Amino acid sequence: MDFKFYKLLLLGGAVRLYFSGTSLASLIGNRVEFATPLNSFKRVQEGVFLLQQGIDPYRGDLVHETPLLLKALSGILLNYAQLLPILYILLDLCTGSLLYFLSRRFVEQKLQEQRLERKDYAKDTEELQYSADDNCNISELVLLAYLFNPLTIMSCIGLTSTVLSNLLLAMYLYAMIRRQLLVCLALLAFETVRSLYPVVLIAPLLLLFARHSVSRGIGILMLFATCCLAVVGANFLVMNSWNFLDGTLGFIFYFRDLQPNIGLFWYFFTEMFEHFRTMFLITFQLNATVLYLVPLSIKLRKEPLLLATVLVALMAVFRAYPSLGDVGFYLALLPLWRRCWKFMAHGFVVFTFFLITLSMMGALWHLWIYAGSANANFYFGATLAFCTGQIFLITDLLFAHVKREFCLYNGQKIMIDGEEARILLE
Repeated sequence: MDFKFYKLLLLGGAVRLYFSGTSLASLIGNRVEFATPLNSFKRVQEGVFLLQQGIDPYRGDLVHETPLLLKALSGILLNYAQLLPILYILLDLCTGSLLYFLSRRFVEQKLQEQRLERKDYAKDTEELQYSADDNCNISELVLLAYLFNPLTIMSCIGLTSTVLSNLLLAMYLYAMIRRQLLVCLALLAFETVRSLYPVVLIAPLLLLFARHSVSRGIGILMLFATCCLAVVGANFLVMNSWNFLDGTLGFIFYFRDLQPNIGLFWYFFTEMFEHFRTMFLITFQLNATVLYLVPLSIKLRKEPLLLATVLVALMAVFRAYPSLGDVGFYLALLPLWRRCWKFMAHGFVVFTFFLITLSMMGALWHLWIYAGSANANFYFGATLAFCTGQIFLITDLLFAHVKREFCLYNGQKIMIDGEEARILLE
């Protein structure tokens, strides 16, 4: 680690500490783009209070955080509430640090792979290959993309539990790149019990540890199920009740709260006839979990980390209660694939989508809720365009990866009848 790493880390912490003391912090904590029924700090506060009073917080429909986390935060909330912003900042800095170390390890592994495969590469592909300089450049870009992304900063100062989710995902990815199977399974089980959708991240582990062995893959799945049961059992010991399962996983799957957010669920289920609800609920949940899992796993079987990145991004788009903090996390992973950027053709379109839709969300929300001069269609239009921009980004990254792999072995210039051919994916 160099001095620049510590300097960026301190600067990122200072930025968060400054804004946490302003009125922006309370504003962000109430914004539907950042605070959802799952990650809202107010709901965590309510859950801690009910738990301390001996009341089951899952009897109503307000608290949806796991008992383990409520118990862990109760001591701080009750005795050192003024230090809570510092705790969230430290957790966010830990996430940035893990992503930094992850990127360094990733580049080192890529360099080792290239030494073995370079003899098969085409001659004009030097710019597509990872270099020793990438060990510093890519890791710094990842750190910058996380610490100074407005989406992650505001998610942190708003005290959303997305900060903890990002930390757990960063720990999982770091353990995966270091080939620590048991740590990965434990972290993934904890996050799966909290928010359901990370269950799909078992696929990169299977590709990494059991690509050529079905029996080993079955063993990993059984071990993962055991870890999930252990986490569920630990939550039961805190509450001495199974109500938390319906208040957490059940609440997510059945989508009981129609509060608007940046996702796609809320508008459709607000407008839908009740007798169609079950069919569309299953359809939407399949789309958010297993629909893309098999084809992506087959295509990216040699790149488990890229598969994990794409799955995290798809979760941020299609999950029931997404937030901008989820988006900020996967955006910080994009510099890992810097050598694919040359083939990404929709960068300007995606940037424009993000800039315009994020700017419009606040204005359209005000016109709808406060001014009364707009309706739900206006706000959903902005969120739908934002999701479309994210899909453009994900597909662009996947196509760029495929093009880079093709050009590495076939060259960037392919001549047909004396003319340079264009590489098109259909």
